[in-house]
Amino acid sequence: MSRRGRFITLEGGEGAGKSTLLAGLRGHLESRGVDLLLTREPGGTALGEAVRAIVLDPARHDLCAESELLLMFASRAQLVRETIEPALAAGRWVLCDRYVDASYAYQGGGRGQPAERIAAIEQWACAGLVPDLTLLLDLPVSTGRARAAGRGAADRIEVEADGFFERVRAAYRARAAAEPQRFRVIDASQPAEAVLRDAVAATAHLFGADA
Repeated sequence: MSRRGRFITLEGGEGAGKSTLLAGLRGHLESRGVDLLLTREPGGTALGEAVRAIVLDPARHDLCAESELLLMFASRAQLVRETIEPALAAGRWVLCDRYVDASYAYQGGGRGQPAERIAAIEQWACAGLVPDLTLLLDLPVSTGRARAAGRGAADRIEVEADGFFERVRAAYRARAAAEPQRFRVIDASQPAEAVLRDAVAATAHLFGADA
């Protein structure tokens, strides 16, 4: 029976450089012989991608905070059961662009949904699955938004005001402070090469340890 795989999540606000880091980290892990699955939230399954289209559609002015939260967890529940858990059980590593912490940051910090409500849904929807490592790309909101401005038309989340993203950042940092054993906070205002170096160093303890 194969050893259970490792589950790494990548979190951060707009313009933090997650896509760039995902590519670099993928290259590093695969060079170490890791059988890696890359996925994302919302998305990663047919149902999840349909949810992503709804949640990010800038024309969906009718989507209330409660519906947004439930849709995110519907996508997540499907991703855990259809994709992540089977991969981990088969001994593969999973690198996921956002996971539960994003709901505490965006739907909690940003939208004002109570943390207790999010935690209750998490227990039900995620079947107890917690990442082995969460990399949080942290940088000032103004820096991130300036980077994101050149990426094309803004989606439903990206059109929010700075105050929304300040609350998102604060929620992420509070999560990291509360769980230092799981989180590694990386200064995302550094050059991409330095960010990747820090991320690679943060994954070192996952190799060779017992599952």
